[in-house]
Amino acid sequence: MGDAFNSKRNDAMADLAIDPDVLASELAAELQGDPLDEIAPDDPEHDALQAARACDEGLAWLNQGHDQSLQGLRVFCEHRDPRAVPLLLPLLENSCPVVRMSAVYALGRNPSTQAVQPLLGLLQLDSNAYVRKATAWSLGNYSDAPVLNPLIRALQTDVASVRLWASVSLAEAGATSEAKADLAAGQLLVSLQIDSEPVVRSNCIWALARLHEHLVKPRQDQVVEAFVSALLKDREATVRDEARTALEQLDDPELVDRLKTLLDEGLLL
Repeated sequence: MGDAFNSKRNDAMADLAIDPDVLASELAAELQGDPLDEIAPDDPEHDALQAARACDEGLAWLNQGHDQSLQGLRVFCEHRDPRAVPLLLPLLENSCPVVRMSAVYALGRNPSTQAVQPLLGLLQLDSNAYVRKATAWSLGNYSDAPVLNPLIRALQTDVASVRLWASVSLAEAGATSEAKADLAAGQLLVSLQIDSEPVVRSNCIWALARLHEHLVKPRQDQVVEAFVSALLKDREATVRDEARTALEQLDDPELVDRLKTLLDEGLLL
C-alpha cells in the first residue's frame, strides 16, 4: 500500500512539473499568501451583537402565534437574556407539550428563581414524559434551589428517560454541600444497583464520580466499591466501561494497583 501511494504521489508531482500552467497558478497562489490569513478572527463584539439581535427577534416571536413562539423558544434555548423569563413562564402552562418542553429547556438556559416552583410542578405532575425529561435536565441549573428531593423521587419512580437526566442533575444539585452530596450519592448508589436501564446505571456512575470530591468517608469508600462492583459484575459493557473510567479518573495509586491486579488475574474483560 505504501509503494502504491508513493507511486501515485510521484506521478502527480511529475504531472505538475511538466505543466507550466499549473506551476504558474501554484506560484501565483503562494504569492497571494496563506488562504487562512483571509479568515477573520473571532470577534467577541460581533458575536455579542449577533446574539443581541437574535434575542430581540426571539422576544418578538414569543409574543406571536404558535409557530413563531417555537422559533422564539429555540432562540432562548441557545441564548441567555433575562428579558425572556416573563415571556417564558406562561408557556409552561401551554396545552402543547412541545411548547412546554421547549419553554422548560429555555428556562434551563435562562435560570430564574421565578421558575423554580413551576418547574418542580412539571417534574411531578406533567403527563408528558418529554416535558418531565426536559425538566429533570433544567433543574440541574438550579442547584441552589430545593431541587434535590424532587430529583431523587424522579430517579426512584419515573420512566427511564427522566431517570437518566435526574441522575445527571443530582450531580449538580448535590455538589453544593457535603450534606446534599451525601443525600444524592445515597440514592445514586441504590439506583446503580437496581435500575433496569444500562444508560441510567452509567449516568449514576458518572454522577457519583463528580460527587466523589464532595463526599467524606465512609461514603467515598462506598462509591469506590460500587464502581469496582459494577466493573466486575454489571452485565452491560457500557456500564463496565463507565465504571473503569470513573475509577481511573480518581487517580488513586492504590486503585490503579488494584485494577492492575484484577486485570492480571483475568477478572477484567
